[in-house]
Amino acid sequence: MLELLSEHACFGGVQRFYRHHSQAIGLNMRFGVFLPAAALKPAAHVPALFFLAGLTCTEETFAIKAGAQRAAAEAGMLIITPDTSPRGAAVEGESAHWDFGVGAGFYLDATQQPWAKHYRMESYLRELLQLLVQQFPVDPQRIGISGHSMGGHGALTLALRHPDVFRSVSAFAPIAAPSLCPWGIKAFSGYLGDDRQQWAAHDASLLMEQAQNPFPGGILIDQGLGDKFLAEQLHPEEFEAACRNAGQPLELRRHAGYDHGYYFIASFIDDHIRFHARCLAR
Repeated sequence: MLELLSEHACFGGVQRFYRHHSQAIGLNMRFGVFLPAAALKPAAHVPALFFLAGLTCTEETFAIKAGAQRAAAEAGMLIITPDTSPRGAAVEGESAHWDFGVGAGFYLDATQQPWAKHYRMESYLRELLQLLVQQFPVDPQRIGISGHSMGGHGALTLALRHPDVFRSVSAFAPIAAPSLCPWGIKAFSGYLGDDRQQWAAHDASLLMEQAQNPFPGGILIDQGLGDKFLAEQLHPEEFEAACRNAGQPLELRRHAGYDHGYYFIASFIDDHIRFHARCLAR
């Protein structure tokens, strides 16, 4: 059952925030959804874009800061913004670090205790997609996914793990090779244990090495060259090389002066909305 928490008129449509009980997580979860005017018409059936936010963010962050609704309204595209982790799991130490635990679910299903019971974000997103198709005018054949930083990691890996679900994928400053960076090593060790074969199943660059052109319409990534996390944490060059070897079309745009934050995202979000609209056109 969905509980409407708030709604706000926005570019001819409506931005809403909901709470519901998740079977996958075993707790209440929140998400946001932007419904363009096209989605409010009788018998509507519109394309939808999941946007996965980064470390420390919530379901509200992208909706409030990115300014994506204007372009989404023009494209007639619904946008879904899930939360970034379970809340209230009562796992000891889950709020001790900003880059692991609360606000840092890494969009995977944990296999290690005590995380495995509630930290099941990959399963949750599949559950949320089913809920959205049931409750909102979403065309299940036209679903795209995007994200920022940790959410960019999530977008790339989930698209590669579920190409039957997501027809388009893009990212802003993604953690593109988490097996090689401190954020990823910390998260994978905690959630998945020490078996690096399990890590590889959630590493976009390693997944792409095994892929065969899963997105012929291309993948779009934007990366700021003024991003303080670029050298140590993000490694877009690893994903770029993997795409080249796999024959996967990739547009990796590098922007001088832009950092890791939402001013960067807001500067290029319209391009991403239009990219997904083209990929998801009938």
